[in-house]
Amino acid sequence: MSDQESRLGYPGWKVVLAGFFGVMVSFAAIVPYTFGLFLKPLSLTFGWSRESISVAFSITALTIAACSPALGFLLDRYGPRRIILPCIIVFSSAFASLALLTNHKAHFYAIFLLAGIVGNGTAYLGYTRAIATWFVRRRGMALAFMLAGGGTGAMLLPIFAQSLISNFGWRLAYAGIGLAAFVVGFPLAALFVRENPALAQRGHGSEYAGQSVKSAVRGRVFWILMLTVFLYSISVNGSLAHLSALLTDRGVSVRGAAYAVSVVGGFGVIGRLVTGALLDRFFGPRVSQIMLLLTASGVILLSVATTLPAGITAAALIGFSMGSEGDVTPYLLSRYYGLKRFSTLYALTWTAFAIGGAVGPIILGRVFDVLGSYRPLSIQLLAIPAFIPCLLMFFLPRYEAFAEPGAIPIDTTAVISAADSVI
Repeated sequence: MSDQESRLGYPGWKVVLAGFFGVMVSFAAIVPYTFGLFLKPLSLTFGWSRESISVAFSITALTIAACSPALGFLLDRYGPRRIILPCIIVFSSAFASLALLTNHKAHFYAIFLLAGIVGNGTAYLGYTRAIATWFVRRRGMALAFMLAGGGTGAMLLPIFAQSLISNFGWRLAYAGIGLAAFVVGFPLAALFVRENPALAQRGHGSEYAGQSVKSAVRGRVFWILMLTVFLYSISVNGSLAHLSALLTDRGVSVRGAAYAVSVVGGFGVIGRLVTGALLDRFFGPRVSQIMLLLTASGVILLSVATTLPAGITAAALIGFSMGSEGDVTPYLLSRYYGLKRFSTLYALTWTAFAIGGAVGPIILGRVFDVLGSYRPLSIQLLAIPAFIPCLLMFFLPRYEAFAEPGAIPIDTTAVISAADSVI
């Protein structure tokens, strides 16, 4: 089976490739990694404070939190392709429409609200279920390649956005990014994204029967994963949303700050691929613990960074660990709970991530507005939420000890052979 999944001609890799490019221009890559680049232009144009601009990030994060469970249910019920395509259309149109932004903050907030409603349908949540149905023993690496698209987008989009802002202004930058989201993401999703038809024919959703959502949320494993994602998100999103503004306030050039943001994405790609390989070989929670420690270290270094090399080093540590955590959460969910209700459970962890993403940036924005600068201690406090999950990981059981009694593994060799014949 593993030899089948490792072949380049295996049909599941087409789904992975579509997922890579789709995620590269998705909500998950565009909003977090370009938001900070527009802080100063919007503030100069409309006279808005950084805290009030950061509220838009929090609104979209909270909207993701509220809408992800519904998207997860729809993905489980109707399949990824039927959900991803309309979400791409709405998100790309909404983001491009920021080119027409008026001096009313309600207008700004409304667009980010709309983007948040459909955002997760364009990102990891949308593509992960389709990919997971094609892979068992190479699932970690397959998910890693798809998630690497987000890192690639995070590496390229800040440079692309900053170039548009510098040469054409922030309005055309919004329009260009929105157009790119549609042109790159929509055709590939339409052509290649689909679940393994062999699994559908056999009436199975995963290699195990899988737990119901009700059963999963009653157990400690799920809540450990939820709390880990929530705390980690506070640290990462709080740092990331203000990374560009923090570095430029400390004397780093605008272009240099954009490169630092891109480094987050570049090392995110490396982190995802390394973590994907490790997850296929080692116990996931131990891999996660190492990466969470790297997150905390990166945040601490960022708190005292006053030069571009220091900022890039901190960005590299944060980016590498971000790639890891992006791999670990869906992987652990699929191993502990199977794929029967995978999208719904994954969506719930995205709710936790989004709430944390709302908390981190607005807190740091508020601290800046009160103190008038980014003080080292205020940044260092963001390292604590990333460290706590390192301890929580010790309470996660082995996969085989957690499987439902009586769960029957699918004959995955037969499933893969059937998939080859179907495709």
